[in-house]
Amino acid sequence: MHSYDEPVYLISVVAKVLNIHPQTLRQYEREGLVEPSRTQGRMRLYSQRDIDRIKLILRLTRDLGVNLAGVDIIMQLKEKIDAMQEEIDSLREQLKIENSSSTIPSHRAVVTKNNYEIIIFEEE
Repeated sequence: MHSYDEPVYLISVVAKVLNIHPQTLRQYEREGLVEPSRTQGRMRLYSQRDIDRIKLILRLTRDLGVNLAGVDIIMQLKEKIDAMQEEIDSLREQLKIENSSSTIPSHRAVVTKNNYEIIIFEEE
């Protein structure tokens, strides 16, 4: 089995699996929405992560009516949110270590809140 980030799928395979034209995938690449890997012969290879990203792009454009400029903004914001969440998780872990290794009065302790994720609901 291949890893999630390993580029193994040719453009024709991805287009067939997602029921789209290969030109659509080329357009997404030109727009900077997806960056497939390239072989030495310059053939595009997509990973499962790329395919999942394309599925999200298709969901936004087909089902929610977002244009490609909007998709680009949404994807950039999602990446920033993900990076910030990683930083928050790291800081929480550091805080947990600090709290367990020293005595901090309870009135100065940090209260943690629930994490939130972007969820796109499907209409049925």
